[in-house]
Amino acid sequence: MKNLIKPETLNFLSTLEINNNREWFNENKQLYLNAKENVENAVNEIISGVSEFDKSVERLEAKNCIFRIYKDTRFSKDKTPYKTNIGASLVEKGPKTLNHAGYYIHLEPNKSFLAGGVYMTEPKNLKSIREKISSEGDEFLKILNKKSFKDQLELRGDKLVKVPQGFDKENPMGDYLKFKQFTVFHPLSDEDVQEGNFVKNTVKVFKEIYPFNQFLNDAIGK
Repeated sequence: MKNLIKPETLNFLSTLEINNNREWFNENKQLYLNAKENVENAVNEIISGVSEFDKSVERLEAKNCIFRIYKDTRFSKDKTPYKTNIGASLVEKGPKTLNHAGYYIHLEPNKSFLAGGVYMTEPKNLKSIREKISSEGDEFLKILNKKSFKDQLELRGDKLVKVPQGFDKENPMGDYLKFKQFTVFHPLSDEDVQEGNFVKNTVKVFKEIYPFNQFLNDAIGK
């Protein structure tokens, strides 16, 4: 695990937040390219580590997983042209898998985190997930209540006010059926990001997320 997130990478993002304009960015583009290369190297190692227990990611390449830093400002009130974070999504690619559960790395000064699960998916997939939770609630709770999972991860997502239509309002899993996204979240400090075990620790967190993703993907199907 030799590829570390360098202080210069977070420093670049901090400076970009202050100088979020095309003139500064173009004059300092090499700083961005250095930061992007640094993250790509680390993400490739993370992919290698995760593929040991989740074969669905083994063909991924970091360069195809990292999001563009350029913002689409057409429909946004915030017209600053660049994101102030570097994010990478590890999910099996293909027309039938883009809506599946995967892993996410978000690097941003004082706001970094790891995540997994399903953030946005088609309504039919969301319905399938809810049906599986309703019928296999014990298995879902077993995943969420595992001590090592609870110690590192928190289930998050927007929720409906009421249990969705098609489910008994007294359903014992009703509180979980209200979720519109099924994501788990692990916060990272800047120190966590820059420490020598960042790659190893990220793989460890993603290994805890793997059964959660499996449960969701089993519901969605291939």
